Amino acid sequence: MKKKSLNIISENKIINSFNILIAEDDEISMFYLKKLFKEEKAKLFLAYNGLETVELIKKKHEIDIVLMDLKMPIMDGFEATKQIKKLRPLLPIIAQTAFTFPEDIERAIESGCDDYIIKPLKRDLLLSKIIHLLYIKK
Repeated sequence: MKKKSLNIISENKIINSFNILIAEDDEISMFYLKKLFKEEKAKLFLAYNGLETVELIKKKHEIDIVLMDLKMPIMDGFEATKQIKKLRPLLPIIAQTAFTFPEDIERAIESGCDDYIIKPLKRDLLLSKIIHLLYIKK
């Protein structure tokens, strides 16, 4: 992906040109994230378990970043992240977790997550992490 100009960050709608995959099995969390990104006008792809997440990554090469819930049915976020990183090693993945123990966060990073955010999600913090991974780290 080509680097975007950093002066875009100063605009109100900072991530509207990106395709975001939300992997989340909790309906309330999914509703919140969809609402948050509606304001940003980002294109969203939705998965409700780890297996769906991996399958979407295989089919949708335009996905720019993944927000990965770690505790999901069928396949958890740890395993889904490992499989995604085999397919697309440079695809940024942010773990969303209610786990606050250092060993859980360490496990997420070891699985391949590039960053993490603790639930309940704070909008500004999440957007800053996305900006960092999509604009600065690339």
